[in-house]
Amino acid sequence: MSTSTLTAASRLLGRPRFLDRLDLPRRLVTAAAGSMVLIVTLMLGFVAWNGIQIFLTPGSNAGSVFSTAWQPLANPASFGLLPFVTGTLAVTMLAVAISTPLSVGLALFLAEVAPVWARAVVQPALEIFVGIPSVVYGWLGITILVPWLRENFSGVGFTVGFSWLAGSLVLTVMILPTITSIAYDAFRAVPGDLRAASLALGTTRWQTIRHVLLPASAAGVLTAVILGMTRAAGEALAVQMVIGNRPTMPTGLTQPLSTLTSQITLDMGNTVAGEPWNQALWTMSLVLLLIAVGFVLLVRWLNGRRQTF
Repeated sequence: MSTSTLTAASRLLGRPRFLDRLDLPRRLVTAAAGSMVLIVTLMLGFVAWNGIQIFLTPGSNAGSVFSTAWQPLANPASFGLLPFVTGTLAVTMLAVAISTPLSVGLALFLAEVAPVWARAVVQPALEIFVGIPSVVYGWLGITILVPWLRENFSGVGFTVGFSWLAGSLVLTVMILPTITSIAYDAFRAVPGDLRAASLALGTTRWQTIRHVLLPASAAGVLTAVILGMTRAAGEALAVQMVIGNRPTMPTGLTQPLSTLTSQITLDMGNTVAGEPWNQALWTMSLVLLLIAVGFVLLVRWLNGRRQTF
């Protein structure tokens, strides 16, 4: 290599390029992160500000928000949110109670028992279930689940159709892939040395799963369950199509209910911005947002405990 070439190369290496002096990649990444934080902050602030307007507007009967009566067209109007809050929690909890043992069992099967060919079949199927639109689940619930419940579980004095049970069963199918996938990752994240040490002591596979694998992955499994709860609490269309949409307090599985999301989607086209009915819907959105934030904070706390472990 000639002296002139070496000199030119040394000058090129010794002088930072213009783009390097600008540090453009770092600036772009920082701007993208900052924009996301700004968007989320603005959305949270917008929902929170509109959610408290019913308490700031004179004559809006804000005290009725904490009651059980939802009568937006009455005089005076009543905007009791308790039926929707309790309905949301009731439908979510029942769906999680049904889906959790099924999901955790399936995740255990995939992580510890299933042969390679079975895992290759089940995992893509779970991904397909996650991608199915919620309206499809709701339509299947109307055409198959609700008639089946009405024909097989109705009795003297009661009819099972559009109900709390139907809404929870639809949500069970919807959140099962979410809980299964995250629980499977939690099981696979347990170090293999723990399994080997347990088996070396003479335990069986099931004893190892019960006494080693489940305790070691407990935080990850709980995270999966809570994320499933968040998915269930925020679902609107599928639940709205099968739950019956009656603003009543939950007292039985055969009873039609309504949730925060279903009532918002039903009423948002019938209100005018600024009137108390519209403000009550924004308050519903704020309550739903607080529920979701609570679930997210719980997930972060559990993840912190898992990292500590």
